[in-house]
Amino acid sequence: MVTRVNKKLQIYYFSGTGNARKVASWIRDEASKTAWIAETHDLALIDRRSVSAPDKDAMIGFTSPTHGFNFPPIMMYFIFHFPRTKNGNRVFILNTRAGTKFGRIFLPGLSGVTLWLSALVLWIKGYSIVGLHSIDMPSNWISIHPGLSEEKVNSIYQRCRRVTQQFAENILGNKKNFDAVYNIVQDCLFAPISLLYFLIGRFVFAKSFYASSRCTNCNACICNCPVKAIITVSGQPFWTYRCESCMRCMNECPERAIETGHGYIAGTIFLINSWILVRLWASIANHIRLDNHYVFFPIIKFIVDSGVTLIILMLVYRMVHFLKRIAILRQIIEYTSLTKYLFWKRYDIIKESRGDQPEVSQKRQQ
Repeated sequence: MVTRVNKKLQIYYFSGTGNARKVASWIRDEASKTAWIAETHDLALIDRRSVSAPDKDAMIGFTSPTHGFNFPPIMMYFIFHFPRTKNGNRVFILNTRAGTKFGRIFLPGLSGVTLWLSALVLWIKGYSIVGLHSIDMPSNWISIHPGLSEEKVNSIYQRCRRVTQQFAENILGNKKNFDAVYNIVQDCLFAPISLLYFLIGRFVFAKSFYASSRCTNCNACICNCPVKAIITVSGQPFWTYRCESCMRCMNECPERAIETGHGYIAGTIFLINSWILVRLWASIANHIRLDNHYVFFPIIKFIVDSGVTLIILMLVYRMVHFLKRIAILRQIIEYTSLTKYLFWKRYDIIKESRGDQPEVSQKRQQ
C-alpha cells in the first residue's frame, strides 16, 4: 500500500448562530475523506494575536457570516492582522449570507464587499486566492425578521451542504472556484452601505438589545458571547458597542428573555430626525451661511447627524436600562418589541450544536 503525504488545511471561522461553523465543519469533513489533516479554529476561542504564519504547503480557509454587507469586525481585524507569507499559500474565503426560501425557490442573500476586501488584503500579504464563494445559509438576523421554520431551515441546510461539498472538492482537488464573480455587480452596488453599517449601523443595533422581565440572571448570554460584548450593569445584562449583532444571545437564551427594542428605537430615531436635527440645523443656519460651503456640506451634515444620533441613542439606551425597573414602563418597552411574541421564531442553536464534531479532524495515512 502506497503511503500518501498528508496535506494541511487550516480553517478559521467566526460564528454566532452556527452557520459559519457548519460550513467550516462540512469542508473539514470533506478534507478528512482524503489525505488532508484538517483543523477548524473558532476565532472566539483562540488568541487571535498569536497566530503564527502558516506552514509552507498549508492551505488556509476563512469563513464568517456577512454583517452589513461585510465581514464582522472580529473577522475583518483578524484578516488585517493575519501573518504575511512568502510561500504563496493558497487561500479560500467563504461568507455565509442571509438565504431564505419561498415555496420551492431558494433566494440568495447579498455580500457587498465581504469577499472582495478580504481577498485584496490577503493577496497583498502574499497569499494566492483560489476560492471565493457565498453560501446562502438560513438568515439569522432575527432582530429584523422572525426565524425561518424548521422545515425551511433543514431544506436550506441540505442544499448548502451540497454546494459547500462541491466547493471543497474543487479546492482540495487543486482547482479554483470563483463563483462569487457572478455577484460582483450587485456587490459593488451595496459597497457604500457596507461602509455606512461599519461606521454607524452596527452601533445602532448594539443599542437595541435588552433583557426582559423573563431574565433570571443565569448569565448564559454573558458567558457565551463570542466577542465578550455583554456585561452586567446594575444587575442586568448590558450590551456594549463591541456587540457584533451575531444573534447568539437571542437564540441561546433559555428563557427567551433577550429582545430587540423595536418600539423605543423607532421612537428615538423618529424624534431625532423630526425634531432634534431639524432644530439643530435651523440654529446652525442662523449663525453660519451653509450655502457658502455647499461642496462639503453633505459630508459635514452626515458626520454631525451620525454623531448626534449615536450620542442620543447611547443616552436613551442607558435611560431605558434603568427605567425598565418600573413595571409600567417595562411593559411598554416589552410589548412594543416584536421579538416578544411567539410568532417571532428563534433558532435552537444549542440543539444544532450537539451534533458537531470536535474542532480537529484528521485522516490517517494510507
